[in-house]
Amino acid sequence: MNVIPPHAVALPHAGTPVDLVLGFFALSIVPLLAVAATSFTRIIVVLGLLRTALGSASLPPNAVLAALAMMLTAAIMAPTLSKIDRVAVQPYVARQITPAQAIARGAEPLREFMLRQARRSDVAAFSHIAGLAQGDPRNAPFTVAAPAFLVGELRTAFAMGFALMLPFAVIDMVTAAVLMSLGMFMVSPTSIALPIKLLLFVAADGWTLVASALAASFR
Repeated sequence: MNVIPPHAVALPHAGTPVDLVLGFFALSIVPLLAVAATSFTRIIVVLGLLRTALGSASLPPNAVLAALAMMLTAAIMAPTLSKIDRVAVQPYVARQITPAQAIARGAEPLREFMLRQARRSDVAAFSHIAGLAQGDPRNAPFTVAAPAFLVGELRTAFAMGFALMLPFAVIDMVTAAVLMSLGMFMVSPTSIALPIKLLLFVAADGWTLVASALAASFR
């Protein structure tokens, strides 16, 4: 039986030790990027504000809202993720590029997505904070695009949440006024307003409308 010498065994491409460290670092920040550099933040904040507007503190549960947010995020981010897979993941799996090159290539589609959503004023503000010259916002580095994107996402999410909460606040006010005019001071307005809000929300197919509005809000 022929024995293959240890030095003749083909080893998988591992790159330099620096590339290995960069690869582990990239894997460690994937959960953070999944929350802060995708559409997840806007979606989960809007869904949380919607639950508050409905007046149901624990329904739907956090796990259900997070699952819905992840599903919508996967649908919205599909073109960007497909591009990352094409330009970074597949070449790396094929051992055509190093981990450092894969990280650089994979960050570019994500940076482009974030800059499409970010406002020019936010990009300029974080460029000033980072001590960088304010040039074309489309050329902003990842370290500027990420915080500008996240701040813009929070702003947009709160604006959408305000638009969702306003009609429910009107229902609460009308319900409270009617109960007071009838002298029913011992009846909690919340116990009467909640079924009304749920009925109107279901009748208007609210979940589909909210999901469609969230998807359409991304460029």
